[in-house]
Amino acid sequence: MRKAKIYYARMGESWRKEEKYDQLEKLGQVSKVDWQEIQPNKNYVWLTNGLEDEFEQFVSIGNKESRNQKGEVKDCIFKIFSNGLHSSRDSWVYNFNKEELSTNIQKTIYFYNNQVNLWKQNKSKSNNNIDDFVNYDDTQISWSSTLKIYLKREVLSFYQENKIRSSLYRPFCKQYLYLDDTLNDRCGQISSVFPIAKTEKENQIICLTGSGSEKPFMILITNLILDLHLVGAGCSTQYFSFYTYAEDGKDCQENITHWALETFQTQYQDQTITKWDIFHYTYAVLHHPHYRQRYAANLKRELPRIPFAPEFWPFATAGKHLGEIHINYEQQPEYRLKHLENKDLPIDWRVEKMRLSKDKTQIKYNEFLTLTGIPPEVFDYRLGNRSALDWVIDQYQIKTDKRSGIVNDPNRLDDEEYIVRLIKQVITISLETVQIVKNLPDLGLPKNKED
Repeated sequence: MRKAKIYYARMGESWRKEEKYDQLEKLGQVSKVDWQEIQPNKNYVWLTNGLEDEFEQFVSIGNKESRNQKGEVKDCIFKIFSNGLHSSRDSWVYNFNKEELSTNIQKTIYFYNNQVNLWKQNKSKSNNNIDDFVNYDDTQISWSSTLKIYLKREVLSFYQENKIRSSLYRPFCKQYLYLDDTLNDRCGQISSVFPIAKTEKENQIICLTGSGSEKPFMILITNLILDLHLVGAGCSTQYFSFYTYAEDGKDCQENITHWALETFQTQYQDQTITKWDIFHYTYAVLHHPHYRQRYAANLKRELPRIPFAPEFWPFATAGKHLGEIHINYEQQPEYRLKHLENKDLPIDWRVEKMRLSKDKTQIKYNEFLTLTGIPPEVFDYRLGNRSALDWVIDQYQIKTDKRSGIVNDPNRLDDEEYIVRLIKQVITISLETVQIVKNLPDLGLPKNKED
């Protein structure tokens, strides 16, 4: 019996479906297609175009299969890692306003519990078909398969104020979150990473694009619970924490492996290297433009692997600096923008929806205020398909969820100038990040083909 062969033809990456069909029609026959025989690599990946072989030699950032018979984790930097929180009902469990979130959650809990009680009474009549039983009133609840399972198990939900936590919903966009195993579809390892609010003061997580993402590779550090779609739909986000805890917030453990510490100390012949230094080194390396360009295809296939740079400390120092400004972004200096004010209107700091000018030098904040003097380098600091500033402009607007009618208003009555201040701080952070990344030393990697 002959072995089968697999052939592949590649068209333009930016071509739309219709363009590919048109090209096939022009060729007329299958035999006229420029087929290339392909073979899988050792990881059984068939489409290896753009993959760089040396990537496999670097240190794995995390590997769930690296635990030996004694339960020790080796051959990778972090012991555990996880996806960000997946709620399946963002409009209900997230809100800029804590009181609004509390009201929304109590409303949907009341409705859900009523459904549970009705299910208890009527389940014999409904033939256990939960999909036909539930009340699909979008103004009261957002159903998902997981929530239906809890209903079928007759699990009640009880509102607890201490479950309202701070979260990073999108880059440089904090919102309140109701953290509950029933009302959030998948919480990942949050109970081990940020089990109580107190842990946010000491723990940090490196967040990055999960494999298979539709968006460019992204990395950001935070000390808050993270949303799965940090940079939007089509891109899951995974995180790697420095500490892990028991569910009560006690029994704090370092999440970087002892194997990684010994490996880095041996590689650089430096016993002063600590696990925090490795954490910061990793953060800086994953910002390096040469690394991200050369291994773009690898990063779409798998989690990052970390190379050993010729020198350790410049990267550890840069990574620590990046981490400080990214975590503490609300404490950074404000970039000096010029205020163009409409003198015919009263002073107004309220946002409905901001707009960036076509030349990207101005933000129309509202009818009263336009902010001008934005430097072009700001837009070089990108997270996914948008710059950090673009994320702020997009997220800080009043939004009404079409299905539930829930309003999410970012304006703060107790701090009316917060959004203007945030814009200026994110500009400062963007410029500083771009400068730090530009000054990173050479990683000692092979040259890119186009260089």
